[in-house]
Amino acid sequence: MKFIINSKIFVQFGSVNIGVVVARNIDNSGISDEIEILTRTEEKRIQSDFIPETLSQDPKINCWRKAYSSFGFKPKEAKSSVENLYKMVTRGIEIKRINKLVDIYNYICLKHMVPVGGEDIDKMSGDLCLGYALNEKPVKILGDNEPESPRDGEVIYKDDAGTICRCWNWREADRSKLTPATQNAILVIEDMTPVTRDQILSATNELAQLISIYCGGTTEEFILDESHCQIQF
Repeated sequence: MKFIINSKIFVQFGSVNIGVVVARNIDNSGISDEIEILTRTEEKRIQSDFIPETLSQDPKINCWRKAYSSFGFKPKEAKSSVENLYKMVTRGIEIKRINKLVDIYNYICLKHMVPVGGEDIDKMSGDLCLGYALNEKPVKILGDNEPESPRDGEVIYKDDAGTICRCWNWREADRSKLTPATQNAILVIEDMTPVTRDQILSATNELAQLISIYCGGTTEEFILDESHCQIQF
């Protein structure tokens, strides 16, 4: 199985780095009080440093607004996963505990202010690709009642079975979501200027370490960029 980034992504968006952690033979059952403590600490920091009214002006948030706008999405239609989490926190809403993997990547998102997501490898079909939608079939997104097709030109993650995540990192498909039964997973951390490669390296390493501590199994780390836009996993 491969993870492949369409080379046009780098032409359109410039310096993009994607940190990847592949976790295998993990135990994702139960929840962790330690992860919750880490998350609540970050929530308090964010509430003291940010307010909802000016959050969109932060360069690490605004870069994703500009990216979404370039393929036709307005902020009222879709917000990046990192903006959605920060909006919730600045409004005093605690991030819900889901399962260990999701809780860990939400913590990493809050701490490093970058989008983070993950998929169950065993629910995927064929290679994972980050590219552009074209005549895609309808996909049921988490939280939606009815499936809907991505718009042509929208940046999406997909495999041979269809869309996995819409609007780059907005919302993921129900089909490949992480659950307590997940044993093998791929997680991605996305950056765009002003986030640096060193910051992504640090976040990717921390993500892998936390998965090892709380879920066991084995992890591999990768960084994808314009000069290295695919991996085998």
